[in-house]
Amino acid sequence: MGEERTGRWAVVTADQRASRSGPDRVPAALAALEPLADGFRLGFERTAGDEIQGLSADPGAIIDAVLVLLRLGDWHIGVGVGAVETPLPDFTRAARGPAYLAARRAVGRAGPDSPRLVAAGAGVDRPVDEAQTVLALVAALVRRRSRAGWQVVDLVDSGLTQSQAAAGLGISPQAVGQRLRAAHHREVAAGLALATDRLAEAMGVSAGPPTVEA
Repeated sequence: MGEERTGRWAVVTADQRASRSGPDRVPAALAALEPLADGFRLGFERTAGDEIQGLSADPGAIIDAVLVLLRLGDWHIGVGVGAVETPLPDFTRAARGPAYLAARRAVGRAGPDSPRLVAAGAGVDRPVDEAQTVLALVAALVRRRSRAGWQVVDLVDSGLTQSQAAAGLGISPQAVGQRLRAAHHREVAAGLALATDRLAEAMGVSAGPPTVEA
């Protein structure tokens, strides 16, 4: 498999809420996360029951995945930061290490309204705590968005201007602006960028380009 990266990784573990009384939502979640596959060293897969996991060294990819899961709803979301045993296996369900243990602790503490982050090892608790605080605020805003709000956010984040988005939706540019404000588009984007920076510090890597909304 070649030389493996050393240092801290991040693991996203998500467990379906109320899985015993609802349908299996794992296939839909895996499909929604598939566009992020290039950012993950070990891609998302079902690991046990209604749980999914993915491993990445890219803090932006981790934050993007958290946003996708927040948008879907129905998931307890945990992120663990720490070392991973190498060489890495071919599948995340076979991987081991402190980051995986931290992610499992995090998802066990996660509530229905916000993700949890847990660090494995000393020296990174502060940036992890800060990232978690920011993501909790982002989660509160994201969960209030209407379908119309998501519609304009998706169009603008795809690169369209507000005027182009308005033309595509058959509404006025002013209406697009109103929907973006109601969706707290700027605030969420700023929060995602800050969370990415804090997670990058915890992982000891560069944050790279600012995270954009999914």
